[in-house]
Amino acid sequence: MRASLIQFGVDPQESVDSRRQRAASLVREQSGADLVVLPELWTVGAFAYESFAAEAERAADGPTHEAMSKAARDAGVWLHAGSIPERGADGGLYNTSLVFTPEGELAATYRKIHRFGFDQGEAVLMSAGADLVTVALPGTTLGLATCYDLRFPELFRGLVDAGAQTLVIPAGWPARRLAHWTLLAKARAVENQAYVLACGTGGSHAGVPQAGHSIVVDPWGEVLAEAGEDEEVLTVELDEEKVAAVREQFPALKDRRLGLRTPGA
Repeated sequence: MRASLIQFGVDPQESVDSRRQRAASLVREQSGADLVVLPELWTVGAFAYESFAAEAERAADGPTHEAMSKAARDAGVWLHAGSIPERGADGGLYNTSLVFTPEGELAATYRKIHRFGFDQGEAVLMSAGADLVTVALPGTTLGLATCYDLRFPELFRGLVDAGAQTLVIPAGWPARRLAHWTLLAKARAVENQAYVLACGTGGSHAGVPQAGHSIVVDPWGEVLAEAGEDEEVLTVELDEEKVAAVREQFPALKDRRLGLRTPGA
């Protein structure tokens, strides 16, 4: 399977509509890939909190849905279109990822479960998702997570238990915590014996420099590709049989012990 991660640059001087069309053009350029991935909140910037409500759209028929649906269809790819600020039917805001089929159909949405901010920013402006989401592709099953989710290993265990073999993590990760980004991406791959496709952004979001360094890690923890700081496309060939092979050769997942108790409980 050929996967292309578009490490998209967010320029605050560029309009959202212009950025949307530029992203669609970059997706179309990946024709020949099987899966294309965009980063988190690339329409507005992950730290542009004041833009969340103003640029929020519906997941099922908003302008980003329309542009990404057409781009996926034109390129003939599965497209994880990163995430958008979604205005839910309940009136709440969500950080929502969209996944499209090569025919341009919306295959899945994922509302980010762990919101970043420690009672500020995203943590108070957006509602939390509650559902683990997987998507079956020919040859692999994707498990969906977003940015800050990367710090919560129990979410990924749940995705693996639901059948995930490839973990896709769009992000708007700040440059000052780059070391955590690469460390955690490798850890999630090793502990879950799964591919990790972690797609970040370049540029700056509301004055917060972005880490870039999108990374692809295999089920044994080997880094197959890593981007630099600027806008870049990583294209990697993934061995669809490797996840099963690693899990068979080193069956650590079978040795998990669940339901452990503290003494005296």
